[in-house]
Amino acid sequence: MTGTLPPETIRWLEDLGLHPQDNDLWAAALTHGSADAQRNYERLEFVGDRVLGLSIARWLYDLESAAEGELAQRLNALVSRRMCATVARRIGVADHVRLGKQAREDGGAGSDNILGDVMEAMLGAALLEHGFDVARDFVRREWGDAVESDAGRAKHPKSALQEWAAANRRRPPEYTVLDRSGPDHSAQFTVRVSVNKVGEAEATASSKQDAETAAARAFMKRYG
Repeated sequence: MTGTLPPETIRWLEDLGLHPQDNDLWAAALTHGSADAQRNYERLEFVGDRVLGLSIARWLYDLESAAEGELAQRLNALVSRRMCATVARRIGVADHVRLGKQAREDGGAGSDNILGDVMEAMLGAALLEHGFDVARDFVRREWGDAVESDAGRAKHPKSALQEWAAANRRRPPEYTVLDRSGPDHSAQFTVRVSVNKVGEAEATASSKQDAETAAARAFMKRYG
């Protein structure tokens, strides 16, 4: 399955400026493990994650004079799975990702986890086929709006809640996973955060970290 790319996928990659030459490489970048257990995006995702991190880190260093902590906060937001999935949706990755029958029926083409992973795998493929400069330039084109926005500038909800609890002489917030459901590629986590003698809030998201963040945000909206 991974040895061929449909003509429409080749045209799509060309339009993105990625100019595929090794069909096997790009097919793997777009293939989920449910479709091919041996030749899929996992190894390329590993490489692409580093490409994205370095590209964004250098970009922020050149663009801003902020301190290390602020740069790290922005970097984390800009390379997050959610941001990768947002970029993936905008450029149409869902139309080209290769999923097994069950994963597709379970909504895998819309999963933040899968779309984010494929986005990183594409960066890995760009690096291996064309070199770092091409991969970096792709990041600069497709992440431009996010970098120019306020992504990562606001205080992280969990940090804000931690500081709020300390300022109000309360114990640190406690996070509890209430439920985990769904298949691995589209799992849903429900988390409760509570502050002693104040209250609690719950939220559900596609990762434990995102659920904790959403619960902290809900708590601050309700009690902060």
